[in-house]
Amino acid sequence: MTTTILTTVLAGLVSGFSLIVAIGAQNAFVLRQGVARDHIGVVVAICALSDLALIVAGVVGVGALVESHPTVLRVFTLGGAAYLVWFGVRSLLAARTPKALVAGTATAKGSAVLTALALTWLNPHVYLDTVLMLGNLSASHGPTGRWWFGLGAGVASVGWFTALGYAARLASRWFARPRTWQVLDIGIGVVMLTLAAFLLRGAV
Repeated sequence: MTTTILTTVLAGLVSGFSLIVAIGAQNAFVLRQGVARDHIGVVVAICALSDLALIVAGVVGVGALVESHPTVLRVFTLGGAAYLVWFGVRSLLAARTPKALVAGTATAKGSAVLTALALTWLNPHVYLDTVLMLGNLSASHGPTGRWWFGLGAGVASVGWFTALGYAARLASRWFARPRTWQVLDIGIGVVMLTLAAFLLRGAV
């Protein structure tokens, strides 16, 4: 019994990591905040707790409900794409006038909170990966096993965001150069616009 539980938790852990590690809007923002040491604690907490809520929703079975109502997913897709375009353009404009990184609070806490919430809850990929995919995978482990699977996925989520946010601080000295910060902003801008293009292509 214990072996079965550990195997199920491990399956959830591996599945969670495989879906969350890919570079996306949420990860790019956490990385940027971590490098800047800018409200990283609250940003990591928002992303991790939001992910946990979505994982629970998927395990409960909300994924199947959303999948049966494509209009809901379409609305989130269009809204998420619009936000990604705005965020991407803002990053590219910031790259035009790069500045040396100064560790510490650089933006208002409210702005960081709203951006973290928007990049999480307005991102259709979060629902596809966390709610639908992990929800369906958890269902294959049975009524009890799905919760152990969800536990593993939750541990992966919390561990990843914590590591990404706080480990990024170690790279701060490289971002003391304006050129390095410019490259990061350009990279983030390109990622955001590329994701928006893929979302719009699937929505139209």
